[in-house]
Amino acid sequence: MSILRSRAVAVLLLVSTTFAQPPPASTPPILGFAAESAAAQLALESRFDAGLKPENLREWMKRLSARPHHLGSPYNKQNADFIAGLFRSWGYETKLEEFHVLFPTPRTRIVEITSPGGTPLRLGEPPVEGDVSTAQQAEQLPSYNAYSIDGDVTGPVVYVNYGVPADYDELRKRGVDVKGKIVLARYGGSWRGIKPKLAAENGAVGCLIYSDPRNDGYFQGDVYPKGAWRNENGVQRGSVMDMPLHPGDPLTKGIGATKDAPRVDRSKAETLTKIPVLPMSYADALPILQKLDGAVVPEGWRGALPVTYHFGGTSPTVRMKLEFNWDIKPIYNVIARLPGAERPDQWIIRGNHRDAWVNGANDPISGLVAMMEEARAVGELARSGWRPRRTIVYAAWDAEEEGLLGSTEWAELHADELRTKAAVYINTDSNGRGFLGVGGSHTLEKFVNEVGKAVPDPQVKMSVWERARAEQIVNGSVVSRKEAMERSDLRIDPLGSGSDYTPFLQHLGVASLNIGFGGEDGGGSYHSVYDSFSHYERFGDPGFRYGIALAKFCGRTTLRLANADRIPFEFGNFAETVTGYAEEVIRLVDSMREETRSANQMITSGMLQAVQDPTETFTPPPVREPVPFLNFAPLQNAIARLNVSARRVKSEPHKSSTIERKRQIDQTLFGTERLLIRPQGLPRRDWFRHQIYAPGFYTGYGVKTLPGIREAIEQRNWVEAQQQIEIAAQTIVGFAEALDRINDGS
Repeated sequence: MSILRSRAVAVLLLVSTTFAQPPPASTPPILGFAAESAAAQLALESRFDAGLKPENLREWMKRLSARPHHLGSPYNKQNADFIAGLFRSWGYETKLEEFHVLFPTPRTRIVEITSPGGTPLRLGEPPVEGDVSTAQQAEQLPSYNAYSIDGDVTGPVVYVNYGVPADYDELRKRGVDVKGKIVLARYGGSWRGIKPKLAAENGAVGCLIYSDPRNDGYFQGDVYPKGAWRNENGVQRGSVMDMPLHPGDPLTKGIGATKDAPRVDRSKAETLTKIPVLPMSYADALPILQKLDGAVVPEGWRGALPVTYHFGGTSPTVRMKLEFNWDIKPIYNVIARLPGAERPDQWIIRGNHRDAWVNGANDPISGLVAMMEEARAVGELARSGWRPRRTIVYAAWDAEEEGLLGSTEWAELHADELRTKAAVYINTDSNGRGFLGVGGSHTLEKFVNEVGKAVPDPQVKMSVWERARAEQIVNGSVVSRKEAMERSDLRIDPLGSGSDYTPFLQHLGVASLNIGFGGEDGGGSYHSVYDSFSHYERFGDPGFRYGIALAKFCGRTTLRLANADRIPFEFGNFAETVTGYAEEVIRLVDSMREETRSANQMITSGMLQAVQDPTETFTPPPVREPVPFLNFAPLQNAIARLNVSARRVKSEPHKSSTIERKRQIDQTLFGTERLLIRPQGLPRRDWFRHQIYAPGFYTGYGVKTLPGIREAIEQRNWVEAQQQIEIAAQTIVGFAEALDRINDGS
């Protein structure tokens, strides 16, 4: 999760003048709790806090990250057994759930500059002095991109910046064609899998991806081992499967990948890349960049290496040869349950993945050990005689790194049961020193704001919510600064993809949260051999204080959701947020109309050509069709209906309700998120069903809100855009009708 940086001095100065408040005189209200229940809940949370021990986080991280533990490795299975044993010792009903998934590992990796000269690239990450785990080369996966196809291709190299759609528009203007060539892209600007996807669509035969020091190397700070940032040999591994189509096992879309599950032939798997792809360090990328010919790239395309960045296109010529072992491997999810005493068929699911590309101290062990300590403390409460109203399910997912395989296969296998029982899914992943960041369903926005105000920041004398608010005011945009000053709740981010909430939220319609701290923990070890215990203890979260903060925040979140008299959904913030999304897509069409008119005028008048340097190649873009006026009235009417219905919903528990009536109300409340999914899914990707949030087709992790409408507009598919307006409007009206039923008691 990306969390903005802040100047600590400025934040503290702001706090001293803005946030001083007298202590509360009585028990504060808690969303979802009757007044008489709130005091008992706060006392329970105090007991929970008192039992948390940072030394446990350190001990478990050292144990779990001691050796490489990627999918299918011996130590990965040992870790699963170790974690399951701990959960059993804490009193949970615990089991390993096994699936069998396609997992390619590299057999051959060759990249060489064939002309001029004959220079093979190293493609290695050497150990660093003082970090023993970086020397475990016999157990480490080589650097590669999972779900790249096999290939042996040779061609001239073209530098494509981040390799996103706007970059290919710029290449076309400059007369640079990638057809039949190998593209060199730098990490950043989008999820990595978008880079080979767009390269193939534009005719390239291969794709190399490197980490430029401007993004996470010496341009940002001292490199490892002196500092936290990526050194010249660091390589970012990662999956490049086409996850905007669907995550999970490529051979078993939509069904759990059990041992006997039906599988498509690998040749028909739609999420494998169309061209070979390989990541590299900036030490390996430098000799290619040094030899590029062609014009100098625009300023925004230039990295921080000591070279003039050119487009290339003729020289150098590079060969890349990749061969993989395409094996079916077992994976193991650790599933631990604490049954609810009153409403056991309502599940609060709490998850963090446990697999890594190499040793993975930061990603994912930093989040995992916080969840484990949270679960241990909850188990201690249960040993004392307490029981949650609702069932709590803890999950340590396997195979997240390859494409959310563990969580997706589990969610697909148990889909029918989850549609009935899953109330909320709470996700964490990497965690570090810094500021609170939350994304998720906006029906839970008010609830998580309330939780954040109850958790102290371990570095400064304020709550994590207050510090996050200060950071937005000091460092945020004009809009976010104004909102942080004036709005009672901080906005949470809408969720795209990139971690294990995806199958729950966007496939099944389970309200979800993604939570973490960061922004002051440096970077540069991501998905490399340098993501080690030594690196994390020095730079990630010294003393594991933010691991404890995460355990406190997520522990409260889990306990309140499990214990509330009434599940704490609130719909005013959701209605306000969706109203904003509708206004955005309307403005998008208006701005595109004016931009198209202006651009066409500059092209047809010759003005655009006139201002170009005549000594350089420039091809004016084609004139575009005018942007029509779409009929947004159905969407606007649906939004108006939603706001009226949301204002009528009362958040207080009904004191006189029977247990059965309370259960029915809860089912209706958390069932509202199901109403935001459409069984037919989004255009051209039926696995993604949520009509409010989805990862972008050409962004990967990055979210698109009102995705059916927004992406049709961006692709200038006006007929589809009008159809999607109608579909979104129907979805929102259905949601509003459910709120009316809550109000009417039916």
